[in-house]
Amino acid sequence: MSTLVLLFWATPISPLLVAAVLVAELLPFVLGAPLAGVLVDRFPNRRLLITALLCQGVAIAAIAPLMGQPAFVVALVLLSGCGRAVAQPCISALVPHIAGEEEATRGYAWLSTGRSLGSMAGVTGGALLAGIFGHPVALLIDGGTFLAYAALLAFVRSERRPSGTHETRPSALAGIRHVRRDSVLFASIIGLAFCVGAVVVINVADPAFVRYVLHGDEFMLGAMQACWMTGILVGNRLAARLETVSQVVHAIAVAAITTGVGVLVPATLPFVVAAGTGWAIGGVSNGVHNVALNAIVRLRTPEEMRGRAFAAVGSMVIGANLLGTAAAGGLLLVVGPQAVFALGGTGALLSGVACLVFVRLALKREKSPAEAGLSSH
Repeated sequence: MSTLVLLFWATPISPLLVAAVLVAELLPFVLGAPLAGVLVDRFPNRRLLITALLCQGVAIAAIAPLMGQPAFVVALVLLSGCGRAVAQPCISALVPHIAGEEEATRGYAWLSTGRSLGSMAGVTGGALLAGIFGHPVALLIDGGTFLAYAALLAFVRSERRPSGTHETRPSALAGIRHVRRDSVLFASIIGLAFCVGAVVVINVADPAFVRYVLHGDEFMLGAMQACWMTGILVGNRLAARLETVSQVVHAIAVAAITTGVGVLVPATLPFVVAAGTGWAIGGVSNGVHNVALNAIVRLRTPEEMRGRAFAAVGSMVIGANLLGTAAAGGLLLVVGPQAVFALGGTGALLSGVACLVFVRLALKREKSPAEAGLSSH
């Protein structure tokens, strides 16, 4: 909700302000990953998550009276991003403790479903609230949702309490080193990051594609995005059935391939029905990725360092998102939106093929921990 409202607010002021809001929101994920990971692996996660949510809520609500001062708005978005950078690995590390290790993948699927429904409600609610009551009121209400989330967590009894003393644990960069040393995890995450970096260019090109290629309006853009979000819900349920390491990494690679296919459909067949179908295919793939990303980190990471691993992986994927978003702005100055879609889809497709090759090679070189555990039974 806050992102939508702030983009509406910033667009008439300056394109640079739009970019600043987006960067401020995502930059803490990239630069703050080592510190966020250490916090998650040091303090009880439910309490830390409540603190992070309160930080986000206060920061978003504080923007409302300061919308005449863009510098303060960007600074508060950055503060909110810091809270989110801690909250995300907290949530990922908590899920196995709430759902149980055996049901963790299904837990991640429900989590992704909740996020998707929340995103749909936030986009719709943000537009309505901003249109009826104005931007400040919408931001105050959005800040209140974080406080409500924190209050609900007070009733959750499950807790992740990192064991051992902090000094005896690996350093803040341990999560990044862990991902790099695990060939299966590294191949799947790098493949996913390249896919995200390639396909995110369509986020910037979406409005121009709908307006100038499909000759549609804001309603059609909303309908296309609804196709993507509906696809995510389907992908979440499909990914909930994944169990072994092999299944999860193959799902990541195949979903990258189908992401590329989904984006290439409207690029090659610029018609409304074909475009909606492509958006839905991309959404299903996105939903699979949302669940499989958390699942593979959990399966390949010792419990005591999952906070740092989740933070490291998040920084890699969101870093690719930032680079792709920046590249998209430059691409649209040179080529049209249909060509941007073609480039993004091709990049995602090739990333998926390369990911499939490398994860299969990595699986051949070593037997996964999950499969080893199954064979021992």
